[in-house]
Formats: sequence, structure tokens, C-alpha cells
Amino acid sequence: MRAEKQLIVDDLKKQVAASPFVILTDYKGLTVPQFAELRKRLRGAKAECHVAKNTMLRHAIKAAELPEFDGSFGGMTAVVVGQDKADIGAVAKVLKQFGKEFEKPKFKVGSLGKKALSADEISAVADLPSMDALRAQLVGLLQTPATRIAVVLGAPAAQIARVLKAYAEKAGGEEAPAAA
Repeated sequence: MRAEKQLIVDDLKKQVAASPFVILTDYKGLTVPQFAELRKRLRGAKAECHVAKNTMLRHAIKAAELPEFDGSFGGMTAVVVGQDKADIGAVAKVLKQFGKEFEKPKFKVGSLGKKALSADEISAVADLPSMDALRAQLVGLLQTPATRIAVVLGAPAAQIARVLKAYAEKAGGEEAPAAA
């Protein structure tokens, strides 16, 4: 491989190896302004989209020891990589929403860590709630048992109070029985 190409492969390898996930998309048919808009939206999700020759991308992914994406390097391929703390769910949502608006790009394959993801799995990740929503649900689940315990512990006292009130109301309506 020529030195210029090796530099490109090495740069791609650094990017895909440093990313917590990699998503390959087919960007065929996107105009330059649409591609610029996609990149802008991905920056908001702490991700980047790069276009590279399929052979160079294949060498970079192999060198980064990621899963082999056999048969996925045909056509026009863009690679989406995230920064250090990027959330694959947020990035997949951006790509899916953008795809709904412009009918492009289409998911090809991806990887989360060292696990390969199909296009359907990436789409399913896009449908999941955000990390903040999941954290809120988890906190809610952790707080629920404490709330239920407080209700259960408070219930006997409330029931006794209601029984005494009902007895007092009933006794107030009737004459009190004479003491013998």
C-alpha cells in the first residue's frame, strides 16, 4: 500500500478504535447541503461522519480489530464514529430521524464495542429511550419500594383513625348506652 493511503488508513483506524461504536451508512443520493446538515446534527450528538474508500475503511476496521462487516462495503459508504462519551442511541436517533426526513442515509451495519450490529439492531437502538430517560426510570424504580413501605406503614394508623371516626359518628347519632 502506498504511503499516502497508509496514512489515511492509520487515521481511520485511530478514529474507529477510539470510538465506542461504529455505524456504516449508505449515503448515496445525499446532496452536499444535506450531508452538511447531517454532520451538523451528528456533532450535536457528539459524533462525526466521514466518507472513505471502502477498501481503506475495510483495512482500518480490520486493523482496529472490530468485527468484519462482510458484504457491507459495497456502494457509497460513510462511517459514523462517536467521541469518547457519545451515546449510540442518540446518534442512531439522529440518523433515523434524518433518514425519515430525506429518505437517506440507510443503515448498513455497525458495532458496539466488539459486537457487530445489523441494520435492524441499530434501528432498534434508535427506538430505545435516551440514557437520561433510562436513568430517570431506574431512579423511579429504586424509589418506588420506599414509597410503598411508607404507605403500608402508615395504613394501619389511618385505618384505626377511620374506624374510630365512624364509631364516633355512629355513637353521636344514637344515644349513648347507659352505664350500669
